[in-house]
Amino acid sequence: MGAVQIVATVLAVAVTVAAIVLVVRAVRRMIAVIKLGQPDPERFADKGRRTGAMLTEIVGHTRMLKWTPVGVAHWFVMVSFVLLSTLVVGAYFEVVEPTAHIPLIGAWSVYGLVTEVFSVLAVPAILYLMAVRLINRPSRGKSRFTGSTMWQGYFVEWIILLVLMCGLIIRGLLAAADELPFPTWAAPVSHALGNLLPASLTAVTVVACIKIIISMTWAIVIGLNPTMGVAWHRFSAFFNIFFKRSGTADKPALGGLRPMMSGGVPLDFEEADPEKDQFGVNQVEQFTWKGLLDFTTCTECGRCQSQCPAWNTGKPLSPKLLVLSLRDHAYAKAPYLLAGGGKDLTGEEKGTAEQLAGVNVLALAEADRPLIGDASAGGVIDPDVLWSCTTCGACVEQCPVDIEHVDHIVDMRRYQVLIESNFPSEAGVMLRNLENKGNPWGAPPQTRADWTKGLDFEVPVVGEVDDFEYLFWVGCAGAFEDRAKKTTRAVATLLNEAGVSFAILGEGETCTGDPARRMGNEFIFQMLAQQNAETLNEAGAKKIVATCPHCFNTLKNEYAQVGWTGEVVHHTELLSHLVATGKLTPVQPIDGGVTFHDPCYLGRHNRVFTPPREVLGSVAPVTEMPRNSERSFCCGAGGARMWMEERIGKRINIERVEEALATGANTIAVGCPFCATMLGDGVTAKKSTGAAPDSVEVIDVASVLLRSIKG
Repeated sequence: MGAVQIVATVLAVAVTVAAIVLVVRAVRRMIAVIKLGQPDPERFADKGRRTGAMLTEIVGHTRMLKWTPVGVAHWFVMVSFVLLSTLVVGAYFEVVEPTAHIPLIGAWSVYGLVTEVFSVLAVPAILYLMAVRLINRPSRGKSRFTGSTMWQGYFVEWIILLVLMCGLIIRGLLAAADELPFPTWAAPVSHALGNLLPASLTAVTVVACIKIIISMTWAIVIGLNPTMGVAWHRFSAFFNIFFKRSGTADKPALGGLRPMMSGGVPLDFEEADPEKDQFGVNQVEQFTWKGLLDFTTCTECGRCQSQCPAWNTGKPLSPKLLVLSLRDHAYAKAPYLLAGGGKDLTGEEKGTAEQLAGVNVLALAEADRPLIGDASAGGVIDPDVLWSCTTCGACVEQCPVDIEHVDHIVDMRRYQVLIESNFPSEAGVMLRNLENKGNPWGAPPQTRADWTKGLDFEVPVVGEVDDFEYLFWVGCAGAFEDRAKKTTRAVATLLNEAGVSFAILGEGETCTGDPARRMGNEFIFQMLAQQNAETLNEAGAKKIVATCPHCFNTLKNEYAQVGWTGEVVHHTELLSHLVATGKLTPVQPIDGGVTFHDPCYLGRHNRVFTPPREVLGSVAPVTEMPRNSERSFCCGAGGARMWMEERIGKRINIERVEEALATGANTIAVGCPFCATMLGDGVTAKKSTGAAPDSVEVIDVASVLLRSIKG
């Protein structure tokens, strides 16, 4: 061993030992922080299915490939990171002896070919990702990277590029010295580089040492920064995806909400005690351990931010920044919590003076910050951030590492509503109406079936008839709101026309509880849901058709929690089937063009994209808006925002209406009463300023179909 090899070996060993020590320390700290969270035993069920889902998402890059060019580039970089880590291992052999290689596989031609291909293709891939980050840097305007720690992204990308270049140079130097163990067909680029580089084995040792130092510098930096999600996600993402709520590759944490949990089990409101049971989340350690893993795993890519309707209309909510705030708060508070500190459910300090004596002042100061509070209170999350969310699920849909933003937001809302009674005042009227009248508008319950008046056929009511195939769940909007009543009448008419056997509950129906639950009032949701579940069971309802996606989602995905199970379909699904089987035949085309707005709770939350388009397509060609299907832009009404004022930034419904008007279609078709109201109001506002022609209208898919059939 020559002098160069000795010096290089000492440097490689020293930097590697330092890196290992720091990385192990960081991992231990991350695990300790995550273990501070509350129990969540359901995450360990169906390990085989979860493993399959994890491998499908990661190896197939199913979430990343929604952003196709970036996804393809990221896939090459990811696979290169895994494969070419073996070349970093090989560099330790090359430092000691330039012609040495990894035992068993180091001289295998297939290994040489595979690593050659990914070494070469990963270079343009990482250059492309670097270009994307530079082109979209926040200083250039609106960017998904706004709020991200940019130096960390640049650092990781440059490390990858330099390691790739070192690997190719080492191979080229070995080829120049005729010491590369792979034939030309297995390493064509390396052999080509060999024609340009000197035949110096000493240079192999030097470059191998540089490669190790670069790689271990990366490890040292991430070891010093356990919150560096842009680097750590390549390890933590495996676990975060494995433990995702659904446990399946094709279903993110959307649809039904998790029940309110305390100690890892659903809260029983009949026996719950706020001094003993956890009501929502008011301290960062009250999130589950999966929540803390979510915060740790965030890559700061900003895909959630770029799709968020609140962020895109000038509101303070960014799902990414919310997660990063919770992450930074958790890690800053961790020394205090790990020392034994923390508040019990009554607000009393659990830690003794002796336990907290050694905690640094910064951690103690962080512990005093309220989780929810404005700038003057030093809050981690501003109330305007919390209440800007429409629970549309765009953030969850786009997140490449399966962070469950909506669940975390609703958990924080639950505490604010149930314990603090701190929520937008105008929503209080809605909650009182739900509690007293069983509907958000406060309409008399006995008028629920008034929409049937004037129809030229009898609408059966449960109790008056015993034999029916579908229970038609009308919903509060469908029963009381004028626009929605037109949809209700259209659906009933179409079902009657097609000979479908159905019945309604009439006065026996109450609100499903969706707005209460998504606002955070789990108590009112449980009250309404249990009442409805009893009614449905007594009625023997096994199949339900609903016109409101919020009712559809709640009945389908949440009522099993309160004791009712059955098949639930959206009216567009049933109408699509009736058209396809010839039971309904459109005859008159709709002029002026049609575009379709995907309701969030029909599309993203429940993956119903095709049926409404099939119904509309049977009448007229559909012109798609740029943001459609799983990337549809919210109308602004979800998450109980229907009953809250929109005081900050641009109105979400106006943003969506402008997109619909840009298609040139005269008919904006919807499949949700909330969307009909929000987009209808937006079109009316545009007409008043002359920005929309008088011919434009917002109507439900069912009404479009009825017009085509009846004229």
